[in-house]
Amino acid sequence: METKTKPDLLTEADRLKLSRPFQAPGISGLLSIVVVAAALLWSVDGAGFSFGKLVDGAPRMADYVSRMWPPNFEKMPIIVELLIETLQMAIIGTLLGALLSLGVAFGAASNIAPKWLYTATRMVLNILRSIPELIFALMFVSAVGLGPFAGVLAIVLGSIGSIGKVYAESMESVPKAPLQALRSTGASSGQVIRFGVLPQASPLLVSYTLLLFEGNVRGATVLGLVGAGGIGLELTNAMRMYDYGHMFAIVLSIIVLVTLIDRGSALIRKKLS
Repeated sequence: METKTKPDLLTEADRLKLSRPFQAPGISGLLSIVVVAAALLWSVDGAGFSFGKLVDGAPRMADYVSRMWPPNFEKMPIIVELLIETLQMAIIGTLLGALLSLGVAFGAASNIAPKWLYTATRMVLNILRSIPELIFALMFVSAVGLGPFAGVLAIVLGSIGSIGKVYAESMESVPKAPLQALRSTGASSGQVIRFGVLPQASPLLVSYTLLLFEGNVRGATVLGLVGAGGIGLELTNAMRMYDYGHMFAIVLSIIVLVTLIDRGSALIRKKLS
């Protein structure tokens, strides 16, 4: 009995490409390299980037770091209290920001929203993403006063701007065939989103939300600089008072908190994958 062999799906040109570990770039590739190199040189000149200045300043950096040793943990109860406040700000801000971002993402996904809604929503996201969270924090401090509540509101708006676009692109990247099959059966837009988009995009949405939470923890430590709660104000005061030991203790505590959150998020992402 004769056995049928599968047809060779690779052409001679494909096999030739796979056999070469390195290929010389074509005209478009060379043009891209030239453009990138020109942009890099232009940016280096404009930003005043200089390895010489970095080498000259290395001794002063070493002197600054040496002043922080040893860390002073005498005010550890205050540090722990403010770190907990920072973590609470990040949790609330991430949860509210993620929920609002999910709603906004439905309007920013081209495979779900009509053209007019898509354009308007993308414009709103671009505006929110262009404004630093410190500006939002200053605005909310003037509105609701000093404290963590202003920081939470700033984190929420910052989260919508940053993660709303990512959520929308995750929804746009889902396979189109299941969505077309649902629409062909007469499914409504809500049913297409519920049974077609969300089940396929949910692993990415959860993963991006965890990354957002990690970023918000780091961001919340900075918002205290403008009186929006968290550990940032204590860190700023330590720097202004030249209390290097206390400042180093705060920095080490922040590193421990961020590392623990990173490990926990990595375990959750591993379970999801």
